[in-house]
Amino acid sequence: SGVFRTTEEVVRLLRGDQLPKGDALATARIAGIMAAKRTPDLVPLCHPLSLTGVTVDLHTSGSEVQITATVRTTDRTGVEMEALTAVAVAGLALHDMAKAVDPAAVLDAVRVERKVGGKTGLWIRPTAEPSHWPPTAEPSH
Repeated sequence: SGVFRTTEEVVRLLRGDQLPKGDALATARIAGIMAAKRTPDLVPLCHPLSLTGVTVDLHTSGSEVQITATVRTTDRTGVEMEALTAVAVAGLALHDMAKAVDPAAVLDAVRVERKVGGKTGLWIRPTAEPSHWPPTAEPSH
């Protein structure tokens, strides 16, 4: 999931399909679905998967658009990179379409909420950040 943060006025324009470039919510949804399918072309070392379903949901509230992607496969691996790519590109499409009226809009909090399958099985994001966050040492390169 992720959050597109803007102004209440921009969200009103989004809901009313009144942005200069057109229907931003529909465009973002399509961009997210297309991005999930193209993840191996965008993320190095991410191998192609046979996706059986991609859903991108956009919910407006106040000055935000909540972006959620659900990706399914029958392959024996996780699809979290495809879901993250879908959310990020949907948010980028929203930014592109809203920048004429709010160049300060922000795409934020792109993260995995829940994962089923792959090597780790079921994983659900804890409600609180882990005790090792934020990192105390500089990462090694």
